[in-house]
Amino acid sequence: MHPATPCRYRHASRYHTGARRGLAKPCPPRHQHGLTLIELITAIAALSILVTWAIPGFQQFTARNEVAAEVMRITSALAMAKSTAVTRRQVIAVCPVNTPDADQCEKHDWSLPIAILDGHATAGDLSGVEILKVVEPSGGPEIRFNRDYPIRFQSTGWSRGHNGTFTICGRHGRAVEVIISNMGRVRVPEDQATEC
Repeated sequence: MHPATPCRYRHASRYHTGARRGLAKPCPPRHQHGLTLIELITAIAALSILVTWAIPGFQQFTARNEVAAEVMRITSALAMAKSTAVTRRQVIAVCPVNTPDADQCEKHDWSLPIAILDGHATAGDLSGVEILKVVEPSGGPEIRFNRDYPIRFQSTGWSRGHNGTFTICGRHGRAVEVIISNMGRVRVPEDQATEC
């Protein structure tokens, strides 16, 4: 094997052409590497059309996921409070709080952390009330509750007088309702047309 040399220095004898020794043979044409300008412009145009079409769908997908995560958080906190009330045979309250050591419920902003409380939390006052668990928010949609007092579960699991409707407002006007009945049942209506 001869060491590789640039094409211009290769001799005809190396190509076995029968030509005289010492005469240089022109280089064979090289294969094209990369893209031409037209191919590059076409690829960029196709990519930009694809991105323009995909971004709105991706945004709607993430908005739906944010709302679904908040629905799960609300329903989980309510289910946990209800089961705790039945297990302990005492009143368990649920309300949003600014911090885990807060002394007052934030009655209107349920996108804050949700505290599960051992006691009535009368008028949202947390002094002398033990916080059993705090369910952290996802930092996504706005959540409203149509009552201005904590939700309370009796020892039977009922929430009579403390029922209501949560409205979870996501981006692009996407909204879902979570309804808690007098009997403490939580449901999410299907195919609802809720406006934020």
